[in-house]
Amino acid sequence: MEYLSKQRHDEIVAELNHLIDVVYPRIREDLAETSAQGDRSDNAGYREARRNQAKTISRIRFLQKVLEYSRVIDTAALPKDKVCLLSRVEFTNLTTNARMQFKIVSPHEMDLEGGKISLKSPIGAALMGKKVGEIVEVRAPAGTLNLRIESITLDDGKTFADA
Repeated sequence: MEYLSKQRHDEIVAELNHLIDVVYPRIREDLAETSAQGDRSDNAGYREARRNQAKTISRIRFLQKVLEYSRVIDTAALPKDKVCLLSRVEFTNLTTNARMQFKIVSPHEMDLEGGKISLKSPIGAALMGKKVGEIVEVRAPAGTLNLRIESITLDDGKTFADA
């Protein structure tokens, strides 16, 4: 079971609908057009259309499975004082004194450039369930990190910070 934000769920539904309603019918038309051109064994356009069809069908099935095995997060039920899914966490790397801020999201929403890390990543997993002021040891591929949680901000704008 995966949990998704309402925004990501809606994005997946929109992509799925676009693939089914727009992209796939266009591919079927391309297949019909290229197969009418004669010998399929020498028809590069037909082979390309078949590859596109297979990729599109694969993506549609993947998105359907994601939606089937995921649930939209009820943000009202999330803990307010602990790091959880959809929390924006500001922390300090105690070795380098570098301050970082990330939002904890499901693997389907991960976007490092957008400041979103997966709850299944080493840092995300180590932060889950922790409170402001706690020091967390993270075993990452780059080595062991010691992180101090400075603040936790929820989607509703409520911030918990060490006083």
